[in-house]
Amino acid sequence: MASVLPLEPPQRLVRALAAQQGAAAATAAQNWLRGLPALLERWLERWELVPERVVTPGGRSSAVVLVRQADGTPAALKLLAPDGAPAPVRAARENEVLSVWHGLGAVRVLRAAPEEGVLLLERLRCEVSLRSLPEAKATLEAVSVVRRLWVPPPAGHGLETVAEHTATETALMRSSVPPDAEPLVAAALEAREAMLAEAPEGDPVLLHGDFRQGAVLAASEPGERAHWLTVGPDPLVGEPAYDLARLVRDRLHDLMASTGAAAATRRRVNKLADSLDVPRERVRQWTLYRAVESACRQYAGGSAADAEMLLEFAAWL
Repeated sequence: MASVLPLEPPQRLVRALAAQQGAAAATAAQNWLRGLPALLERWLERWELVPERVVTPGGRSSAVVLVRQADGTPAALKLLAPDGAPAPVRAARENEVLSVWHGLGAVRVLRAAPEEGVLLLERLRCEVSLRSLPEAKATLEAVSVVRRLWVPPPAGHGLETVAEHTATETALMRSSVPPDAEPLVAAALEAREAMLAEAPEGDPVLLHGDFRQGAVLAASEPGERAHWLTVGPDPLVGEPAYDLARLVRDRLHDLMASTGAAAATRRRVNKLADSLDVPRERVRQWTLYRAVESACRQYAGGSAADAEMLLEFAAWL
């Protein structure tokens, strides 16, 4: 089956890959982009898929093509890019955790070829995320979804722990400190050390790793099992407070434009922590760490304005 869909990678993805840090990562990203049309062609033919359109603006670490299977069933073909880890490694991790969740709060895997960084997923309503809802309703739905994901990791899993993942991040944080941000970077690193030094109650669980409102999409047939399902995990094993930390800063531009933003941020921390019975201080500390880590990453990638916004948010904590 020949592809009838010329694949133009979404510009958001192209820009994200162009900002990869390090010569080896940048080379791998550009090689992947050059090989993307052939990769798409190969898996359309092998799985007998009919392409419909590329999802835009899409994500920053994969290209998603809406397709029809041979029997006419809609699906989404996901082609993962190298982003911090080789595409086959990322695909294997995503396939593993989605298989464990088995559709409970998350998208289902229909077919997988992790050796080439390719997943065929059930199709959701990619244009409708929790960000389309009023904030209070979106938060309520997000809490309902994320609590379903926190299950025991499978025996013999190959997933990174929060400690391992954040240890890799700290080197960049120390080498790419935005101007005048030394005190906040030091506070974030201290928060990480404090959280890792004192283990929380309960056993480690599977984490989405990048849980936010934009990563929760409406199901195509909500009556089947759930109306909202998460996509795009960057899975880790650790404590729930780490997963909530990214959710706290959702709709950051709106938050920045509001009055009393600092107080509203602290209320968010408390509300999310209380609704899921997670210690408030652990959510606050991980939120501080993750905001500053993101700021350092944005600064290293040339996005000084985004880095400044994230640092202002971190200062409210």
